[in-house]
Amino acid sequence: MRVIGTAGHVDHGKSSLIAALTGIHPDRLKEEQERQMTIDLGFAWLTLPGGEEVGIVDVPGHRDFIENMLAGVGGIDAVLLVIAADEGIMPQTREHLAIVDLLQIPAGLVALNKIDLANDPDWLDLVEADIRQALQGTVLQDAPICRVSARSGAGLPELIAALEALLRKRPPRPDLGRARLPIDRVFSLPGFGTIVTGTLSDGRLAVGEEVEILPSGLRGRIRNLQTHKKKVEIASPGSRTAVNLSGVEANQIQRGDVLAHPGQYQPTRRLDAHLRLLPDASGPLRHNMEVKLFVGASESVAALRLLGQETLEPGQSGFVQIETRRPIVAARGDRYILRRPSPSETLGGGQILDPYPPRRHKRFDRSVLERLDASLRGSPAEIVMQLALTLGPLTAEEIQRRSRLEAGVVQAALASLLESGQMMRLDEFWLAASYWTELRQNTLDALQAYLQANPLRRGMPGQELKSRLKTPPRLAAALIQKLAQDGDLLEEGALLSLPGHTITFTSQQQAAVQRLMTRFAAAPYSPPSAKECQQEVGEEVFAALLDLGELTAVSPEVVFRTADYTAIVEKIRSEIQARGQMTLAEARDLLGTSRRYVQALLEHLDAIGVTRRVGDYRQLKR
Repeated sequence: MRVIGTAGHVDHGKSSLIAALTGIHPDRLKEEQERQMTIDLGFAWLTLPGGEEVGIVDVPGHRDFIENMLAGVGGIDAVLLVIAADEGIMPQTREHLAIVDLLQIPAGLVALNKIDLANDPDWLDLVEADIRQALQGTVLQDAPICRVSARSGAGLPELIAALEALLRKRPPRPDLGRARLPIDRVFSLPGFGTIVTGTLSDGRLAVGEEVEILPSGLRGRIRNLQTHKKKVEIASPGSRTAVNLSGVEANQIQRGDVLAHPGQYQPTRRLDAHLRLLPDASGPLRHNMEVKLFVGASESVAALRLLGQETLEPGQSGFVQIETRRPIVAARGDRYILRRPSPSETLGGGQILDPYPPRRHKRFDRSVLERLDASLRGSPAEIVMQLALTLGPLTAEEIQRRSRLEAGVVQAALASLLESGQMMRLDEFWLAASYWTELRQNTLDALQAYLQANPLRRGMPGQELKSRLKTPPRLAAALIQKLAQDGDLLEEGALLSLPGHTITFTSQQQAAVQRLMTRFAAAPYSPPSAKECQQEVGEEVFAALLDLGELTAVSPEVVFRTADYTAIVEKIRSEIQARGQMTLAEARDLLGTSRRYVQALLEHLDAIGVTRRVGDYRQLKR
């Protein structure tokens, strides 16, 4: 489904022409009807001869209501530029045309209206020549011009045929799976409650779905959907859509808010963008000057940060960061308009390159300017690559959302970048090869630093390394797995180490270890306690002996030399196998030691599944 928007000077007959085409007068406000002048947005629809139904947004032409006009033209597929034959090109015609060009509306045609008031063919030819000259260098330079009269109906069939031919050449609005409805009208009706309207982009909405109002974050649910006053179960991308909401009051929503599925968009107050200043702007733009920003149906006061230059002269283009006073919702590729707050003037506009820059850029940082230039001019692969370089690891879904490219285009770009070695994949994450190199080195450096700071430990706990990386847990796990597969690190249970790492004692520590081992050898079944071991060699050396497998702890207090522990376990196992069962006292007598050691040992053997307790006896666990 497509949406057409009108444009043109006040009193050139936009609303009358829409009424003649559709049978619906778009001026809905009493004041508009009394003054015979469009003040706010009006809406109508038309079924073309081929059966396609198109929505129409009628915008005000008076200079005092230009900002209302901007709320309606952001999501249209084509523009109908209306020019009165008896007056020709007028000031507001030129401003509307400049806005259409800045927004890069993809298609359009000119309706030369009121030909019944200008019957002289030579005059009409002169007006058309003047129009052609004004259209040169804009997106409408090749637009057809149709001579019509809303009053008499002359030329209306030809206008409809030209409109249908124009739309037939345009591809349908892509479904990017991330529904976004910039709200241009909000009201309530008795028995229905809150209703919002807008032009749906980027995805579909369905009855019963939960939705989110941004930037406030309010949640509601879709009760009903309408397109052109017809109930629908699913609203498609590009359609004029009315959404009946439950759970949200009309006074909690305002024009410029965005309706979306929860979690798919985040508000922002900073944008990276490319800006084109109009040639007839009244003066240059200065760094940090105050402007009004119009994106979708939203309007916000903002500060303009110029990047790479001190001023931007009329007719020039450049990169900017726009910082808004209040949060807005935008996506990469959105077109925007800038206006001077006072005196009111359309300054220029352009394309949003990144709606979520992480920080203020250094204004003359060459690498920043190069990234923005690649994002502006690049192929899909270059756009994806710049996202990866700027934002780090991303999932394919995140890349699609941020790039606003279709899923198939993103997959093809990722496959190309993977084959060329510019990107790589870890689990569900895609990352630039340069980022991988840096991440790999940082990981190994963190592990090396830990081992150097803890030379008596066999390795670093894996969870501790993952927490130090400050990456999503799944990415950290995939990273460690990749490094282990490549032989860059070693996984030993829950510990991570580097190839060649060994625990080495100083001569003083080795002497203390030897003294301790002598005590173990003197009483293998009644050895020193854990506390005595720590007093003999120190806590770190004791922990190292456990890590190295020289000692085995069967409880927090009871420790055996590993060789003695192995022999004890085999001795108890053989004795129970021969007898069928054994009491604690019998085990104590077998080993010739005290109850303290035997009780800890048997409870340990129960815990690891060697034995099981049945009353006062221990049996081998089958």
